[in-house]
Amino acid sequence: MRFGAAVLRAYEDPFTVEEVVLARGPAEGEVLVRIAGCGMCRTDLAVRRSAGRSPLPAVLGHEGSGVVVETGGTGTGLDVGDHVVLSFDSCGHCRNCMGAAPAYCDSFASLNLFGGRRAHAPRFTDTTGTALAPRWFGQSSFAEYALVPARNAVRVDPALPLELLGPLGCGFLTGAGAVLNSFRVGPGDTLAVFGAGAVGLAAVMAAHAAGAVTVAVDRHPGRLALAERLHALPVPATPTGTSDRVLRLTGGGATYALDTTGSAGLINEALRSLRPTGRLGLVARLHGTLPLEVGTLDRGRTISHLCMGDAVPGLLIPRLIALWQAERFPFDRLIRTYPLADINKAERDCETGRVVKPVLIPDGRRH
Repeated sequence: MRFGAAVLRAYEDPFTVEEVVLARGPAEGEVLVRIAGCGMCRTDLAVRRSAGRSPLPAVLGHEGSGVVVETGGTGTGLDVGDHVVLSFDSCGHCRNCMGAAPAYCDSFASLNLFGGRRAHAPRFTDTTGTALAPRWFGQSSFAEYALVPARNAVRVDPALPLELLGPLGCGFLTGAGAVLNSFRVGPGDTLAVFGAGAVGLAAVMAAHAAGAVTVAVDRHPGRLALAERLHALPVPATPTGTSDRVLRLTGGGATYALDTTGSAGLINEALRSLRPTGRLGLVARLHGTLPLEVGTLDRGRTISHLCMGDAVPGLLIPRLIALWQAERFPFDRLIRTYPLADINKAERDCETGRVVKPVLIPDGRRH
């Protein structure tokens, strides 16, 4: 089977949209999905800074949505024609997977970042026969088709705008899950969100839906204006005084804070923004040491890393869709669509902050 895909061949090169070859269809427990849309996540773009740890050439993309066109075996729980949102991969049988915590799967890194499932070796090449890296997050969905473990796929109502749903599988799931699952925010709580990108604004929307007061901190005036339209109190990120403004707006400190930036300075500001016993969650990957300033962890404050919003995708994705249908989680307001052929423009717009969530729409499909 031949189809179009965006291939990253070197860490410093642009994506090239080219024909790739899938040697055979789905194995037992897999499904082949025709991609309707795929969100671009900063985790995809971080491959460029992975110091060679992510194998190339590769087809990236891990916020896919589409239609099942073929199933492997009878145990997938999915049928041809089902509309699905694709999320992260997990083994399904380690202690954490069995304990409804697949984001902390013992094999998360190997399955999603550094090699995929060895039992189903990559069957992906370019037209010269050169092997492409194993499936990224079990998907590699910057493409017209994706071969995925059925465990990654969540069935959704075919009446929904399928091409827009992919980011519910990662970016929006991560931000909203941090609020609804990790923090269990409710009425009367206060949340400070540092970084008003896709993950941060998903947290803002989820917190508002949960009845909490939310403060959004960012250095981009446009992002702050959008956060304010989504019912957050805007605070410009400045070298000094940010935490003081958050303390005033929250009446003495936030119950919870979420940092999406990975900036040591803002993480310390986030800790100072908390009330006693407040909790800070980190979702960005840190690329160095994290020096904590004196007093930031006093009075019962805690800090932890949160992965994928502590989500079980099959539970949280339908919940977020229901909130969207009730006009309480308007994630579509963050999305701008691009043809897959314009992937490099989408990357530039994402990196410069011109768009919150690019979604790539495959074109020129062929069987």
